Amino acid sequence: MKLKTITQVTLDGVTQGNGGSTAEDREGGFERGGWARGAGDDTTRDHIAATFQRADAFLFGRRTYDILLSFWGTMDDLKRHPIGMALSAKPKYVASQTLTAPDWESTEVLGDDLFAAITELKARGEGELQVHGSSRLIQWLLEKGLVDEMELITIPVVVGQGERLFADSGSDVAMELISSRSDSKGVMIQTYRPVGTPSYATH
Repeated sequence: MKLKTITQVTLDGVTQGNGGSTAEDREGGFERGGWARGAGDDTTRDHIAATFQRADAFLFGRRTYDILLSFWGTMDDLKRHPIGMALSAKPKYVASQTLTAPDWESTEVLGDDLFAAITELKARGEGELQVHGSSRLIQWLLEKGLVDEMELITIPVVVGQGERLFADSGSDVAMELISSRSDSKGVMIQTYRPVGTPSYATH
């Protein structure tokens, strides 16, 4: 399966608090949550729903898994939404050393050898293994060379604080743009493919 990350992000690279309604959204004194609420037009909302429906399986970090479960997996009206139905029906894999008894059906906690587990998942034929949110996991996946595509849904706002998609010090990766579109509210959706190590000036 192709491993594709899908991330809502601000212009300054923040991923924290896009919904603004959970404890994680306010972690570390973050006070500017909810920056993605109301962003994007119907075409972007339809695109996001279709993306979830297209997935063959999902891979999450523990925090993102808990956040998604609290909304899409427990609220009756959201469980009937196309996103909620896709999340409930399809296999979910969680990278966690603390989750032992997941409450969401079709959930498997990956073992201690995360690299081997994800490599094995990717080898299971065609399809798409999607990573939503989970910025810390994405940083690790990039470092290990496990990401095939990255989709950034960029909201036109600078929030000036919060956890960011890319670490202050991490792996360097050259990216090839393979698709790009914007909606009527200025939300950009861009998909990139990692293509090795960047070239740098030598003098």
